Amino acid sequence: MLLGLFFSAIIAALGYARGSLSHSGAVGAWIVGGIIFASGGIGWAILLVAFFISSSALSHYRARAKEPLAEKFQKGHRRDFAQVIANGGWGALIALAYSFNSHPLLFAAYLGALATVNADTWATELGVLSKSPPRMIINGKIVATGTSGAITLLGTFVALCGAGFIAMIGFVFLFISFDFQLFFFTPRLALGAGQLSVVTLAGFLGALFDSFLGATVQAIYFCDYDQTETEARVHRCGRATRLVRGARWLDNDAVNFSASVFGSALAVIGYWVIGNLL
Repeated sequence: MLLGLFFSAIIAALGYARGSLSHSGAVGAWIVGGIIFASGGIGWAILLVAFFISSSALSHYRARAKEPLAEKFQKGHRRDFAQVIANGGWGALIALAYSFNSHPLLFAAYLGALATVNADTWATELGVLSKSPPRMIINGKIVATGTSGAITLLGTFVALCGAGFIAMIGFVFLFISFDFQLFFFTPRLALGAGQLSVVTLAGFLGALFDSFLGATVQAIYFCDYDQTETEARVHRCGRATRLVRGARWLDNDAVNFSASVFGSALAVIGYWVIGNLL
């Protein structure tokens, strides 16, 4: 645990210095990273670091081009404590459970959770740069860029790549691991190929589920002064907004956390099926 907290403190400090984390976000990253490193080990920690570095890099990519859309989102690119917990909290709980019972399905659950949040983050950061207008996931209606629940072809493709990125790293970890229990006592290559497909699909569907929640039940507000739809209760102009759809308690952080649980469950189901088939 001490070693995990030490290394996660370094990552959190670098994230804060880079502008990817706020003060509270750095504390959250320190806690989440420490739990995952201490409970799951180096392989689990590498997956978390891969998510954090890639998503942080993309959040800074073409930041000026994305700045006009910032008013539509609940928060900026500097992740706070709630955002860190929303993206990594479920993974930390899974890792903690794994330290008490090293069941292979818990690693599958962890992979599914990270693949989901990584796919969603990649899709959000790059999807808003699409030249084609986004469409609502529930009815295909064309809406403004940055609208919660809207998707683009570019964003959808990037989501698939983001999920596959985590799946590939997980595959490498499993391939070099000597813990054969993680393979359900089956050939490494056979399960590895299945794992790639399962985790990629779970993360991709988890990201789509995030968009579905954003289009249906997530709290969306409207600023009457600026005539702008937003996820924030207080618009960037400083004026209070009014709820126009969704549940007031279900903000973007809650949606992200729910999606990570959903993707995690899909990965567990997929792993269980593969384990029984092979």
